[in-house]
Amino acid sequence: MAVTSKLKSQLKFQIPVAWQRSWHREILPLMGSLQLAIALLLLIAGFSIFGTVIEQSQDLAFYQANYPEHPALFGFLSYRVLLVLGLNHVYSTWWFLSLLLLFGASLTACTFKRQLPMLRVARRWFFYTKPESISKLPLYQAFPTRSLQELDQLFGLAKSKLLAQKYQVFSESGRLYARKGLIGRLGPILVHASMLLILVGAIAGALTGFVAQEMIPSGETFQVKNITEAGIWSQWQIPQDWAVKVNRFWIDYSSSGKISQFYSDLSVVDQEGNELKRETIRVNQPLRYGGVTFYQANWDIASVRFTLNRSPILQLPLQKISPNLWATWIPTQPDLSTGISLVTGDLQGTFRLYDQAGKLLATTRTDLPTPVNGISLTLKEVVGSTGLQIKADPGIPIVYLGFAGLMISVIMSYVSYSQVWLLCDRDRLHIGGKTNRAQVGFEAEMLEIFASLSPDHSLIQVQNSIL
Repeated sequence: MAVTSKLKSQLKFQIPVAWQRSWHREILPLMGSLQLAIALLLLIAGFSIFGTVIEQSQDLAFYQANYPEHPALFGFLSYRVLLVLGLNHVYSTWWFLSLLLLFGASLTACTFKRQLPMLRVARRWFFYTKPESISKLPLYQAFPTRSLQELDQLFGLAKSKLLAQKYQVFSESGRLYARKGLIGRLGPILVHASMLLILVGAIAGALTGFVAQEMIPSGETFQVKNITEAGIWSQWQIPQDWAVKVNRFWIDYSSSGKISQFYSDLSVVDQEGNELKRETIRVNQPLRYGGVTFYQANWDIASVRFTLNRSPILQLPLQKISPNLWATWIPTQPDLSTGISLVTGDLQGTFRLYDQAGKLLATTRTDLPTPVNGISLTLKEVVGSTGLQIKADPGIPIVYLGFAGLMISVIMSYVSYSQVWLLCDRDRLHIGGKTNRAQVGFEAEMLEIFASLSPDHSLIQVQNSIL
């Protein structure tokens, strides 16, 4: 029993240690590898192309009409394959979100495995103690002196020159280390952090956002119900305690009769009908409230209002009979035995009236009494419907923040990180330096320092020059 307990105790501690070794030696280096990150990025880009080319979040009839089984697109891409793979909603599929998570894990591993250690090394300052070490630097020069006083003067002059060139200087007892552009080392880390923010925003939007479409006649109040696409946690975003009223919908037409712009006057109202916000929207100018955005996307004609002789205002729905025509049947007798057909093509208030045989009786406009079948018909108003596309995406601010950080961090990454060392060795002053980019500019700085330290400029020789 004692042996068994001891064996269990050993296994209990050996398994985590082995797992930790595997994590540090195999898994973490693989996750932080550049090759894996590039492969994941290419996969994400490739599937994003599918999401761009293939229309997203359409109904089944649309995909059946555009991606039939016979003949299938490219010989295999039919609507069945498309729906099974989730290519009709690429950006919210489990496999696309898994790719984003894996790419984020790769960026995080690379940040902690490579970028942060490089930043820690860059922040350290150290001195060279041997002239041989400085002489191996890309830019190096030795200045002989005739006395210790002259050596101290050259050392002080070089230090002042480096300070004048915005270097951060550390010195002690004849040794000096100077650096500048440390922010350039911070840039790649912020690039990774910004990309992670973009990924977090994209995942948050896919899981918690929704898309809806509504067609609402003027004068009606509605709540968001017709959801066409939604994340698994989108119920928190769908408004429940407020609604939207369409005060009015109208269209501006050009002189040629074409649509110039269409507008919707919307009011956000609470459960008691109190107005919380009012705004007139149009294409590219939406209404935003409570994290939900209402876009002007479409329009339709809902109904027509009219009077017969001196009757109260009556209303009948209009049916769309072609892409640009709407029609209804208006009875002209109480027993509905006779009537006329009304056809209109826009919201400008122009109508055509036909008898039961299809013969054109008259062309009329709103508020113009028209005699038909022994009565006076007055068309009062065409009621339009506004087509709204409704979206909620809590991840958008995070994505915007990530892109802003990405632009700033990319600029930071182009700042060159330069280092310079000085060493007083007997009767010589040794100066050397290196940089990771902007090589020409750095060499110009070093040559300026060399020239200021040497009374005879012809003595200046740059060893191992990068040019």
